[in-house]
Amino acid sequence: MENQELIKQVTEKAEKWLTPAYDAETQAEVKRMLENPDKTELIECFYKDLEFGTGGLRGIMGAGSNRMNIYTVGAATQGLANYLNKCFKDKEQISVVVGHDCRNNSRKFAEISADIFSANGIKVYLFDDLRPTPEVSFAIRHLGCQSGINLTASHNPKEYNGYKAYWDDGAQVLAPHDTAIIDEVNKVTVEDIKFQGNKDLIQIIGEDIDKVYLDKVHTLSIDPEVIKRQKDLSIVYTPLHGAGRVLIPASLKEWGFENVHCVPEQMVKSGDFPTVISPNPENAEALSMAIELAKKIDADIVMASDPDADRVGMACKDDKGEWVLINGNQTCLLFLYYIIKNRIATGKMQPTDFIVKTIVTTELIKAVADKNKIEMLDCYTGFKWIAREIRLREGKQQYIGGGEESYGFLAEDFVRDKDAVSACCLIAEVAAWAKDNGKSLYQLLLDIYVEYGFSKEFTVNVVKPGKSGAEEIKAMMENFRANPPKELGGSKVILSKDYKTLKQTDDKGNVTAIDMPEPSNVLQYFTEDGSKVSVRPSGTEPKIKFYMEVQGEMGCRNCYASAESAAMEKIEAVKKSLGI
Repeated sequence: MENQELIKQVTEKAEKWLTPAYDAETQAEVKRMLENPDKTELIECFYKDLEFGTGGLRGIMGAGSNRMNIYTVGAATQGLANYLNKCFKDKEQISVVVGHDCRNNSRKFAEISADIFSANGIKVYLFDDLRPTPEVSFAIRHLGCQSGINLTASHNPKEYNGYKAYWDDGAQVLAPHDTAIIDEVNKVTVEDIKFQGNKDLIQIIGEDIDKVYLDKVHTLSIDPEVIKRQKDLSIVYTPLHGAGRVLIPASLKEWGFENVHCVPEQMVKSGDFPTVISPNPENAEALSMAIELAKKIDADIVMASDPDADRVGMACKDDKGEWVLINGNQTCLLFLYYIIKNRIATGKMQPTDFIVKTIVTTELIKAVADKNKIEMLDCYTGFKWIAREIRLREGKQQYIGGGEESYGFLAEDFVRDKDAVSACCLIAEVAAWAKDNGKSLYQLLLDIYVEYGFSKEFTVNVVKPGKSGAEEIKAMMENFRANPPKELGGSKVILSKDYKTLKQTDDKGNVTAIDMPEPSNVLQYFTEDGSKVSVRPSGTEPKIKFYMEVQGEMGCRNCYASAESAAMEKIEAVKKSLGI
């Protein structure tokens, strides 16, 4: 019965898409779904509206209210335009930047969005072709714009597209603007969308911005002399068919690296991502072609950026000459260790410098910061929170780097989102510096473990699909809140943090406030032996995530295998304690 009611609801909703407000192609697609005896596709496409969330839109492309198409993108842009016209009504000319990645329909969505903004009296700086997300963030501030959007679904599979919305500081939208924009978007009907653009208000940008941006990225080089000595460092790079191809090889060249090899098959711009299962540099499979090339030419380092070039994955050789992947926590650790150590060595470090990491990222970064007397801040997952910390301290303190375990890093303050362009150049400099000191990047990582302690991070995703899955995830979080673990992997829990109530409780029962900008559905447990567990439901997928980190000691480089083995034993014990 429930299913019949749902079919009735989606049918009524879909029939409204057969009106002249929708184009012939869309109407034909909806008609096909309505006439299909199997109503699965119709339900999937219409059972809800694709939500404009705090990060914008993301969804599968196709016809329907729960799909990425010119009408859902159009409503998002019309709502954002309405909000900008309200917020900046005293401004003579409101302006925005519009960018896009390599995905199918990204250019089309970008051009339609540009038309809608311009039809609402807003000046548009539209990139001439695909560009990295960080360059869009940079251009917003460089051109003095009030907002900007980028059409991208980051590292999602090829069926997806998305829409990232930015504010005048070049960061993704935060409170109070996020919910206010959502309210405006939700009011928009298809008849409200102004599709007929004003070409006089659309300005095409491209190489002019590339040059300024790349010159700024080049200023991040801490020790150019080391690059001069190691200019032949052998680098393999792949953009995984995406926007990194436009700028990353050029940026590496500007920094002075002369031995860069791009994976030719993956330098081809394609929203079908023909050479990978998923264009996500977090997945080992996505780096396989680059590693094959690296083996052929005996390269020093492999780097891969995702389709919108904000994340970077990397690999290097271990002491046996085998290629190993460096995870997001390790990459972030290498970046911040190098920045801190070499800013100190070159006399660039200032007392007001600070770094940022997210709460689920390795605590080893805090050990490096503390030992070198550098201020470190913790923030929520997502680069909009790192951007917020930069904005709060602008003009008073200097941000020198920050990152998260999910392969994102930002070395600069002139961009306010993670940046694979600067990250690729900087990690190449780190590798050059290691080589200049007679060691590989892998050995540098081991030396950090020897000096600051060993850390092993492990994430478990428990997938619970559908309505019943969502209820299970909610029940799991409620159970952890009501019955927090007393011990994890045999070690006593000495501090529990609940970011939903913004309260933390120690093992003596003392309750104190957590200083965070707003509540978030995250739980954290810290144990006597230095382990940390973070639990949170995913904001975009039907799963609950457990981030585990255990600490250990590493007496020497050769002790890595035993430290790793002991850590994995401890992680298994922690998993058992959590019942996962």
